[in-house]
Parts: sequence; structure tokens; C-alpha cells
Amino acid sequence: MGNPDFYHTTVLLHEAVDGLAIKEDGVYVDCTFGGGGHSRLILEQLGPKGKLIAFDQDADAWKNKPDDDRLIPVTENFKYLQRFLRLHGHKEVDGILADLGVSSFQFDTAERGFSIRFDGPLDMRMDKRSELTAAKVLQTYSEPQLHQLFEQYGEVRNSKQLAKHIVTNRKGNGVQTIEALKAMLGPVIRGVNPNRYLAQVFQALRIEVNDELGALKDLLQQSAASLKPGGRLSIISFHSLEDRIVKHYIKRGRWDEAGEYEEPVKPLLRPVNPKPIEPTDAEIKANPRARSARLRVGEKIS
Repeated sequence: MGNPDFYHTTVLLHEAVDGLAIKEDGVYVDCTFGGGGHSRLILEQLGPKGKLIAFDQDADAWKNKPDDDRLIPVTENFKYLQRFLRLHGHKEVDGILADLGVSSFQFDTAERGFSIRFDGPLDMRMDKRSELTAAKVLQTYSEPQLHQLFEQYGEVRNSKQLAKHIVTNRKGNGVQTIEALKAMLGPVIRGVNPNRYLAQVFQALRIEVNDELGALKDLLQQSAASLKPGGRLSIISFHSLEDRIVKHYIKRGRWDEAGEYEEPVKPLLRPVNPKPIEPTDAEIKANPRARSARLRVGEKIS
């Protein structure tokens, strides 16, 4: 299989796969192949008749692809889950796993533009075939659009001031590199930790560029529809925006708290655990990026 650690150190490996309650002859989906850690463990637990359908839109991830006939690779975003399940003759499956985190490889590759630690182009595309980049967002979005983006996706405290500052200071081709953006933002950075502020800005841009929350909602709806009765959804999120969406959908069949006057929705899933599963102290010590991970497991209601 190669060395999956070059791409990503798998978070909550055993907990996420255990949540699927693997059957030897079952059909499973890994929506985020990444370094292949979860996929490899699923394959180890499958018998010769089992199948694993794995999605990843990042071409670099497939350098880890194992030579295993039971694996069906799909080089697309998991928002196309149902389309490709039908294509491969598996309308319903026994379990679906998704790790919503950005891979270590993506963070550590300067030219991908995900990290504040390196200079590089303001790209942030998980799928390099996509046209929208972080630089394009900063250059073309209106002040109200940027305000909403940083407020909702980055939870940036002075998001209105930040948006106005960007629109006032972008000139010509705009800001194209990470260092140029950091220099531009200097006067508006708030808080005692500038890196935390920048991380919130980068998170907001990354979520927008990759439509992460829209893709997550698509995934949840399609997963609930694609699971067999009793099938499991095991999903790892890394920030509160994602976790809230996952939590509410599994419990209530909707993205947010049920409004007083809104029509009730009958959920298709039920939570397996009352609270999210978190990494152990030992895992966090070995991989500090695991600190914010939260695993929720839902079961298809029969």
C-alpha cells in the first residue's frame, strides 16, 4: 500500500472503524480516502466477498492506493455519493465513514496554500480541477459577502472591519500569496495570538473555496438514504460548525435546532453514542492535530 503516513496520520482510527460494526461480507464506503488509514483497517476486517468504495477528490491521495480487488476507487467529491453507488451497483450499503479534516499532506505542502506556516499561492483547493481559489475569493467577493464569510465560517470577531479592510486594500491582481495576505491583515489582527486569528481567516476561506459545509449536508442526506436498515454512519469533524451540523442531523434529521413553528422532520438515523467520541490523551500527544477531532456515529433506523 505504500506509506500512508506521508499523506496523513489517521485520526481516531480504531474508534471510527469500530463504529461501523463491520460485517465480513458487507459493503462499506470511505468518503475521505486520504492516507488510506481507515480504508486499510476496513479492508483488514472484510472477508473475500466484502467491498469498499473509497472517495477522494485529491489526486495526491491515490498515491496510497492498495492493490486490492475489493477496493473501488472514486476520484470525486463525496457529495456525489449516491451517483457513484448506483454506478457500481450498490444502491444501499452497510456503513459509511468520513473524516472531514484537512490532511497533513495538504497542510504541509506549501503550494497547496492551506497553512499559515509557509509562503505559497493562496489556493486552498482540495480538488485542483476546481476554478475557485482563496485568492479569487479575496479579489472578487463583495464586502458584505466577505463579512458574512468570515463571521460564519471563521467566527472572526471583527469580521466586518476585516472585510472592509480587504476591499479597501486589494489592488490590481489582488493578494496572491500567503505572506502578502498576512502583511495586508497586520493592521486588523485582533487578540493576543495572531496565529489563531489567521487560522480562523484561513479556515473561513478554505470552507468557502471547497464548499465544505454544503458538501457535508449533501453527504449526510445521501448517507442516510443510502444505508441499509441498521447500517452505520461514522463521521469525524474538526470544528464546531461541522460538529453541530452532524449532531443535529443524526438526532433530528435537520441541520439546526428545531424551530418552534417549523414542521417536524422524522430523522432517518439515531445516535449510537450520547456524546461525541474524542481522541485519547495518548493520541493527542502523538498527533497534536487530533486535538479538535470529534467522532459521532449514527445508525439507520429500521
